Amino acid sequence: MINEIKHQIGLVIYPKMTQLDILGPHQVFALIPNAKVHLLWKTKDPITSGEGLTILPTTAFAECPQLDVLCIGGGEIGQVEMMRDRELLEFLALQGKTAKYITSVCTGSLILAAAGLLQGYRAATHWLLREHLAMLGVEVATERVAIDRNRITGGGVTAGIDFGLVVAAQLCGEETARAIQLLLEYNPAPPFNVGSPETAGDLLVETVKKMGDRLIQASLAQTQETAKQLGIEN
Repeated sequence: MINEIKHQIGLVIYPKMTQLDILGPHQVFALIPNAKVHLLWKTKDPITSGEGLTILPTTAFAECPQLDVLCIGGGEIGQVEMMRDRELLEFLALQGKTAKYITSVCTGSLILAAAGLLQGYRAATHWLLREHLAMLGVEVATERVAIDRNRITGGGVTAGIDFGLVVAAQLCGEETARAIQLLLEYNPAPPFNVGSPETAGDLLVETVKKMGDRLIQASLAQTQETAKQLGIEN
């Protein structure tokens, strides 16, 4: 007997995305009982992440069912481009009208905000672009996973696994989410205590900001343009 699908989960992928933003949650969501996980894009043609990994979409926008969970990750320059991609933004806005949970990982929250889905909500993003998210009328959260009503957002990149487990607990209960965490042996023990700007120290923070300067400047320009389009004054 085929199990009834109880949870339709859509992970939006796009060219030059940060692959781990989606692969982390996908690993968790794939273990949720009676869930169907869709890798969504405009077409079913392969896309290439910013790190060079080729990923095959499973569901095109036009054939996407009504989703219980709508999720999008970040993607450095890819994220900047998606903030002005009308077809993507319209798809997010449409699914956002009915989705039980509207979610993101990393700078995917900037794309949700560009689609008009985060104004008046509290949300997380990568620490490098927190100020940009605030410019779009969003209250910025600094925790690893933020929940505000039916908006669930994760911080930068690796927060996607934590995020996935939080969503799993919302969908099917804490015990199931705990079992998934143990099955994945998710017991992080990083070699250095520098995983957030609060613990990394000023010198390392400035070094990483310089590394990300191209993204920061490109995102700032697009964020300012998006804020104007949304009628948000800064």
